Amino acid sequence: MSIEVNSISKSYGEQKALNEISFKIEKGEIVGFLGPNGAGKSTLMKILTTYLLADSGSALVNSHDVMTNAKAVQQSIGYLPEHNPLYLDLYVREYLAFNADVYKVPKSRIEEVIQLTGLTPESHKKISQLSKGYRQRVGLANALLHNPDVLILDEPTTGLDPNQLMEIRNVIKNIGKDKTIFLSTHIMQEVEAICDRVIIIDKGQIVADNKLDHLVSDNKEQVIEVEFDYKVEEQLLARLENISSYKNTHDMTWELTFVTDKDMRPAIFDFATENGLKTLQLNQKNKNLEAVFREITK
Repeated sequence: MSIEVNSISKSYGEQKALNEISFKIEKGEIVGFLGPNGAGKSTLMKILTTYLLADSGSALVNSHDVMTNAKAVQQSIGYLPEHNPLYLDLYVREYLAFNADVYKVPKSRIEEVIQLTGLTPESHKKISQLSKGYRQRVGLANALLHNPDVLILDEPTTGLDPNQLMEIRNVIKNIGKDKTIFLSTHIMQEVEAICDRVIIIDKGQIVADNKLDHLVSDNKEQVIEVEFDYKVEEQLLARLENISSYKNTHDMTWELTFVTDKDMRPAIFDFATENGLKTLQLNQKNKNLEAVFREITK
């Protein structure tokens, strides 16, 4: 087991940041950790990386207790915090050499992580001369220097433009082929592209924990886009079985939302026939992670 969290709680004064959080992450998983601002994501990551102590509960990282064996935890993880701390006046290789001495790893490892994170074209520059995307690569390279089994990444793509985001996303996905990654982000497309499992936290408690495809497909809300050949009255649509909402998106096109496991497209076709209408288009819209997240945390 790479990460094991058991009934972790943490408060700041009267505010309960984490309320008996529990989960396990197997070796080799890439897990997305999602939640609204203030939900407790960064607090939990700081506990797992030994920067904070929990008020109660326990956590193991690579079988090391974060409360009693902090040094062993620090040696076995790579951590990229939300605000990536870098020495801007140092050159890329100079900065990595400094940290290689701290970790007591051979200097040959520097070139390995530079290549792994795609830093080679900019590795001759000072960190202050790098774009935000390349600075994030430096942070990732530093987190990988000692070849940790577990990577904990807190908002690794914040502030990146679309091209930089795609590049860092690919770097993380490549690294995840042989490491466990615990990734916090607000970008749902990032989770859909990288992660195979999602944990959602809200108000200090876990409200969802499942494989990404199961989390999306298990959600019972079903959205269907239908185009009729003639105007239809709203009160007729409101009588459809299992319908929870309906929206006229354009001319005779409607977006109908149902709460059911049953495929409602045949019912819409029958509805059209019974009311002298024809269906020109009838499409089931796949529900994405963003829609599931909004529904769970609203």
